[in-house]
Parts: sequence; structure tokens; C-alpha cells
Amino acid sequence: MRTLLIAFVVAASPLAAMAPALSQGKSQGSSQGSSQGSERPAKPLPAPAPKQTTSNPCAAFGPGFVQVEGSATCVRLGGGIGVGVGSSSRR
Repeated sequence: MRTLLIAFVVAASPLAAMAPALSQGKSQGSSQGSSQGSERPAKPLPAPAPKQTTSNPCAAFGPGFVQVEGSATCVRLGGGIGVGVGSSSRR
């Protein structure tokens, strides 16, 4: 147990020593971008196009039918589970 704790401390110490340097590097990088006045601000992203709602062309076949992508074929997936139990009284 003691060796496990020592191994953990030894493994974590380089990471703890690097953490302040990493955080300073990030803050310096962000201050460099704001000090340069020649950069233009980023353009906002365009709004996504609204999805067009289309009616289900397979609705005429009944509930559960869907159209196969890229074709005019309609399919219906379904399934069931059955269990049968029987006994005989012959001896």
C-alpha cells in the first residue's frame, strides 16, 4: 500500500509541476491575439437551414411502413416471439 502511494506521488509530481507553465502559456496566447489590432473578428456562423418536413409517402400502406432511403420502396419491419408449452398425461 505504501509503495502504491509513493508511486502515485512520483507519477503526479511532474504533472503538478507542469500545470502552472501550461496555464501561463494559454493566457499568453490569448493576450497575444487581443494585442494585435490587425486581426478581424471572426464572422458568425450562418444559421443552419431548417429541416423540411415531408409527409410519409408510405402512410397509405398503413402504420409502421417507412421508405427506404434513396428509393421508392416501402418496407415494414416487425417481429414477434412465441412460446409453446405442452404436456401429456399418458403413462
